Amino acid sequence: MRILYIGSGDIGLPALGWLLDSGHEIPAVFTQPDKPAGRRMELLAPPVKKLALDRGIPVFQPVKLRAAESVAHIRSLAADLIVVMAYGQILPKGVLEAAKIACINLHASILPRHRGAAPIQSAILAGDAESGVTVMYMDEGLDTGAILLIHRLPIRDDDTGGTLHDRIAEITPGALAEAVGALAAGAAPRTPQDNALATYAKKLTRDDGLIDWRRPCGEISRLVRAMNPWPGAFTLLPGARKLKIHSATPDAFHQGLPGHVLHADNRGVLVGCGAGSLLLGEVQMEGKRRITAHDLVIGRQIAQGAILGAPS
Repeated sequence: MRILYIGSGDIGLPALGWLLDSGHEIPAVFTQPDKPAGRRMELLAPPVKKLALDRGIPVFQPVKLRAAESVAHIRSLAADLIVVMAYGQILPKGVLEAAKIACINLHASILPRHRGAAPIQSAILAGDAESGVTVMYMDEGLDTGAILLIHRLPIRDDDTGGTLHDRIAEITPGALAEAVGALAAGAAPRTPQDNALATYAKKLTRDDGLIDWRRPCGEISRLVRAMNPWPGAFTLLPGARKLKIHSATPDAFHQGLPGHVLHADNRGVLVGCGAGSLLLGEVQMEGKRRITAHDLVIGRQIAQGAILGAPS
């Protein structure tokens, strides 16, 4: 088949790699424009672009895919199948209808749960037992198209947003291979989603990492895991100094006032929550390197009785 790939996020690299090795014809890859990054704000190419160019595949980076010239370009490529993953823009109807067979999306959740931009973090935050990748037929809604197939995997107790991202990326080639095979054979199922079961995973901002110590310790622990590596869970030390928390362990047996440091000594730093408490692991003060919470105690940056959280 003649297959066009549209995507930007590195979660799609294994799937694109499978396509490039599959023997199918890949006429082009569409991805987002290079963006400034880092302290020097140097232009950084999407990882998808680097992989495609290394393999000799033409890459196109329109600012807006819905622009008439972009739609016309995609239609002129006469693809049998369009594969989309983590592109970051809504595809217009002209692109959705451009492929002869179908336009499919690889979405990092078990749809209809966690439609939207942050399904991986949302699954951890919700305490879901499993996640995975859904291959769906794209329509004009937000992740509302009929389901072709789902590949599932369990969410581990120690999974972070980063590790679950990588584990889902690893299973996407198998899901895509099965979907492409079924479509080529004309035997691909089309199962409508149950909209009554749908949830929405909004795009994350830095503020989503702010810890509310009034919440139960298990919920805060999931927030720390879900927001790792970005945007990162954080609280404020006395003096409104930002403290990012990279890891923490819930403690259901010790209770104290929310945000109050119950102890800060060689046992570590234990902070009261709405229910239970949280033992801090790796932390990072703004502009500094990652250290253990115990190092904060040694450096006299935190002490028993301190109150963490947003200033009143």
